[in-house]
Amino acid sequence: MCILARCHLPPSSLVLLSLLVACTMGCIQSIACKPRIRRENIVVYEVSASIDQCPTIIEENSPIVLRYKTPYFRASAGVVMPPVPRNETWVVGWIQACTQMEFYNTYGDIGMSSWEIPELREGRVKAISDSDGVSYPWYGNTTETVTLTGPTSKPSRLTVSMNDNFYPSVTWAVPISNSNTPMLTHITRDQSFITWLVAMNSVTKERIVLQTVRWRMRVDIAVDPDMPLGSRASLMGRSYQEQPHILNYQEPIPPNALGRPNANDAQVLMWRPRRGAPLVVIPPK
Repeated sequence: MCILARCHLPPSSLVLLSLLVACTMGCIQSIACKPRIRRENIVVYEVSASIDQCPTIIEENSPIVLRYKTPYFRASAGVVMPPVPRNETWVVGWIQACTQMEFYNTYGDIGMSSWEIPELREGRVKAISDSDGVSYPWYGNTTETVTLTGPTSKPSRLTVSMNDNFYPSVTWAVPISNSNTPMLTHITRDQSFITWLVAMNSVTKERIVLQTVRWRMRVDIAVDPDMPLGSRASLMGRSYQEQPHILNYQEPIPPNALGRPNANDAQVLMWRPRRGAPLVVIPPK
C-alpha cells in the first residue's frame, strides 16, 4: 500500500513559488545560452607557409655599402570565427618572434661587426617580438590582422596573411674607421623565427593559438674587396632557403614575444676587433 503525502499551499505561496522557479530557470538559461569563443568553435583552413624559391640578390650599386635582399617568407590562413558576443572584440592575426640571430660581417683579419640582441645572446629570453613596432603584439595591422566586433549574428569567414624578408646595408669599410677603403670579406647571417596564428580578445587579452610555424633564413656571402665595384661579392652555400615547418602542435607564446621592445629596437651593432675590447657602434633604441 502506497501512502502519498500532499502539502496544500495557500494561493499566495503558489504564486511566489512559480515566480522563483521562473527566475531560476531564466538565470540558468541565460548562463547556458551565452555564447563563448572557444578553440573548438574556430575553423582554420588553407594554412600555407613558404619561402620564395629564388636566391638572395646582392646589390653593389653604392661605393659605401653592399646591400642584399633575401627571398620572402610568406604565410596565409583562412579562419572561420563563430558569432562574437555583444561587448566583445576579437582580433585574428599573425604574431612573430625572433628566437635566434647570428649576423656577422667580417673585415679580413682586422675584426668583425655583428648585429646582436643581448637578451637572446645571453639566454635571458627565449624569444623577442618581431612586431612592426606599432601594432604590438601583432606583426602588422594591414593584411596581418582582422578585427571582429560583437555582436555578430553568424560566423565570420576571413583571411590573414603576412610576409617578411631581409634587405640590409653593410659597409664596405670598417664601420669604426674614417677610411672608405673596402675591407669587407664575408657576410654570415642565420636567423630563426616562430610565427603564430592567434585569435585574441581585445578586452580580456585571452589568446587562442590556432597555428604555429617555425622558419629560418640564412645568408652566406663571400667578398673580395680588391675587385672592382659590381664584381666583389658572390653568394655561397645553398641557393634556396629551407622551407618553413607548419607544426602539428601549438607552441606557447613567450611573454617577450608580445610587447616592447621589438627585435629592431633591441638589437645593437658591435665592433669586435681581432685584438682588443669590443665596442658598441650603435646602441639599442
